[in-house]
Amino acid sequence: MCGIAGFWSPRFTEDAREIATAMASRISHRGPDDEGCWVDAEAGIALAHRRLSIVDLSPLGRQPMTSPSGRFLITFNGEVYNHRELRRDLSSDPGLGIRFRGQSDTEVMLAAIEAWGLRRAVDRFIGMFAFALWDRRERELHLVRDRLGVKPLYYGWAGGAFVFGSELKALAAHPEFDARINRDAVALLLRYAYIPAPHSIYAGIHKLMPGTMLRIRSPHPTALSASTYWSADDVAANGLAHPFTGTPEEAVGEVERLLQAAVGLRMIADVPLGAFLSGGIDSSTVTAVMQAQSHRPVRTFTIGSFDPDCNEAPPARAVAQHLGTDHTELYVSPQDALDVIPQMPAVYDEPFADPSQVPTYLLSRLTRQHVTVALSGDGGDELFAGYNRHLWAPRMWNAAQRIPSSVRAGAARALTAASPQAWTTAFRGVARFLPARWNHRAPGEKLHKLARILAAPTAEELYERLASRWEDPTGVVLDASEPARGMTVPGACREFTTRMLYLDLVTYLPDDILTKVDRATMACALEAREPLLDHRLVELAWRLPVSLKIHGGESKWPLRQILHKHVPARLVERAKSGFGLPIGQWLRGPLRPWAEDLLSEHRVKAEGFFNAGAIQAKWSEHVSGRRNYQDELWAVLMFQAWLGDRNIRPAVAAGSPLRNAETTLSCSAQ
Repeated sequence: MCGIAGFWSPRFTEDAREIATAMASRISHRGPDDEGCWVDAEAGIALAHRRLSIVDLSPLGRQPMTSPSGRFLITFNGEVYNHRELRRDLSSDPGLGIRFRGQSDTEVMLAAIEAWGLRRAVDRFIGMFAFALWDRRERELHLVRDRLGVKPLYYGWAGGAFVFGSELKALAAHPEFDARINRDAVALLLRYAYIPAPHSIYAGIHKLMPGTMLRIRSPHPTALSASTYWSADDVAANGLAHPFTGTPEEAVGEVERLLQAAVGLRMIADVPLGAFLSGGIDSSTVTAVMQAQSHRPVRTFTIGSFDPDCNEAPPARAVAQHLGTDHTELYVSPQDALDVIPQMPAVYDEPFADPSQVPTYLLSRLTRQHVTVALSGDGGDELFAGYNRHLWAPRMWNAAQRIPSSVRAGAARALTAASPQAWTTAFRGVARFLPARWNHRAPGEKLHKLARILAAPTAEELYERLASRWEDPTGVVLDASEPARGMTVPGACREFTTRMLYLDLVTYLPDDILTKVDRATMACALEAREPLLDHRLVELAWRLPVSLKIHGGESKWPLRQILHKHVPARLVERAKSGFGLPIGQWLRGPLRPWAEDLLSEHRVKAEGFFNAGAIQAKWSEHVSGRRNYQDELWAVLMFQAWLGDRNIRPAVAAGSPLRNAETTLSCSAQ
């Protein structure tokens, strides 16, 4: 797990090494243990690396690294978990005559590429990775990103130089970098709370798409060609065309077999290792499988909230006690969260507005004080239909289809005729007469969201509205034209649920969830590993019919069955909550001065990115309590905070622990 950077320029100068080293130093938080730089002045190429030592801590794992023949140079971020198996295959082939010097996966990658070719080697890699490979013989540069997009990789042009790196901070350190802001990307941020690939916040800079290899034959825009070596489209289409035909019990057994293998591979490390544990299905399942393969108590970590409605600590503690893990929990006060919010622009590199970024960072900081690697449960919702929308949106859409579109549009107008506050007041008056499941904190907001769904003309549009913060970002971002997603759902995804799962897999998962986890963990020099995103498990999940993922009214049914073998159902079967932050409430209270400064009409007009009147209208309604616009405002605030922090300083390193609130539990199995 590391940070990479570099450039290729026809105007190579004597200070090239200093430039590449400076680019890498801007992401030193990703690799605080070592640094390296390799330069070929004749070719005009420079590769730089920052190392977080995980496997083979010796100097033999240092990068950039050269292949046995000297043909290939690599700077690599990530882990290839099956490197021991590949090492055996390469060593046992007498025709290759390969002798390894160290124990790193990087050395194995280079040997595999040299022996089998880049495409065949990458096909055999099981892991998370983003790397740059320089071919000295062919004078070609290759950029490669892992199948699911766990690891980031940016690329583009700085003057005449082709630049690349793990984070935008690295690219911005090149002296020819043009920091023009991409207004279209700002519109995307306001819609989704993140900037989806291949776009970035800077004009002319792109994110490499997951499962993609980019070949650069010369430092010129016309010399780039991309190819896909693993396609979510193909995985979805093939899985649905060749569904799993065994019994439900056999399906659970196959998921369990692959999950055990995935967890086992991700437990290989030469540094202390632990797991994030929320007490939910995904992280509890990963932890249970992990503990079953460990000879000592697994280190587990949880963030707790003093708000009982979104406190994950008690259920996580119960799971930890049952499994016998060595458990640490940290209760976070509102002030703890408020203190790190100003650090978010530096941590997240480009504007990012998922509010769970804050607790994710706090959890990462806590975990890094004890271990260097942590397994997580990310991916379970996207693979096994775990979000609430996977349960109710298809039912609602199917019901809506039986109503003429004109009637639905009229109903939507009727629901939005009254303000959310008026609806909430009305519901409170009759709450005692309604079923408990109808009682929400803000029923008026729910009804307005329902109106947006009723008016959706297609299933894809419904999904888009569910995912949107601002309904019309181009009406807010000046001189912006919102790019189309360009996502086509495979025709085999006929069910609404499979269509949502596909879109989750190729958009929300890599661009929100995995971005959030990568930046938060790497800001603390912590490596996160996601066993549920082993590509073999992903491929199996797409072979399972929706009726097995949502079975008997329960989502993530296969994972639940596996977990119940290790943990009693009573400890984990609870409503999905997550660690929520009362952002809306804080914006009316302790965060109000900070927000008012960033959203002031004078400042917004002077900066020239937003329609100041539209921003002020939302802000006024929010602070008055008439509406809850926390999602819309948080997206604007994260951009404004980032814009005011344009020096893009390196992300903060792991902070000091909040000892007064931290509890370590050495749990014995029950």
